[in-house]
Amino acid sequence: MAQSESKKSVISIRNLKKYFGQHMVLDGFDLDLYEGESLVIMGKSGSGKSVMIKCLVGLVPHDNGTINIMGRDLDLADENDMDYIRTEVGFLFQGSALYDSMTVRENLEFPLRRHTRKFGEIDDATPLVLEALRDVGLEDAIDLMPEELSGGMKRRIALARTLILKPAIILYDEPTTGLDPITSKEIVMLMKRIQEQYKTSSIIITHDVDCARYIADRMILLVDGINYAEGTFAQLDASTDPKIQAFFKT
Repeated sequence: MAQSESKKSVISIRNLKKYFGQHMVLDGFDLDLYEGESLVIMGKSGSGKSVMIKCLVGLVPHDNGTINIMGRDLDLADENDMDYIRTEVGFLFQGSALYDSMTVRENLEFPLRRHTRKFGEIDDATPLVLEALRDVGLEDAIDLMPEELSGGMKRRIALARTLILKPAIILYDEPTTGLDPITSKEIVMLMKRIQEQYKTSSIIITHDVDCARYIADRMILLVDGINYAEGTFAQLDASTDPKIQAFFKT
């Protein structure tokens, strides 16, 4: 899916800037995520990809610019707006970020207990937990502890925890990092199926060219704190620009 003016923008970033001390990480970054698309963002280590995605969910404050998520301006958002954003935007962390002291069931119940806007107070969360686990093919893991899971299983459970609130948008921070090639491919195929099943809009931060090739409707290359290039995988892969070639010609 190419970028289209007819598509509704669900996330809009304008002139985003972020400093750490005197070091500028983001230098006027712009982005639009359109309804139903998978947008892949690539950039070298330290280019600001993960900082940008953390700014999106309020984990890192930005220094300048605007972030609008589903009609809510992040800088003007009140508690109700933030609760809405946190239930409509799911975040798959790079290291899965499961709670080691909780079972799989308890990890998935946690966001349901914390954010009640969609489902209200739930006496028995088991049906929702099992539905999310079915989506990632791990129903039998419901009572396991994180230490009993492989790396790929942890990533699937983390994705199930993201899905349990049925978000409209999912942000993926390096979803295949640390996984072997076969497991990486399985995770990417799962992400693709989830998007098709739930019609989610997704931003995927990745270094994985194979992941980008398979899942990207559109791509942005982040260089020197700005969106240096934008297009489909095929368009960017065919570029003769040396800075763009560096990502694709290995």
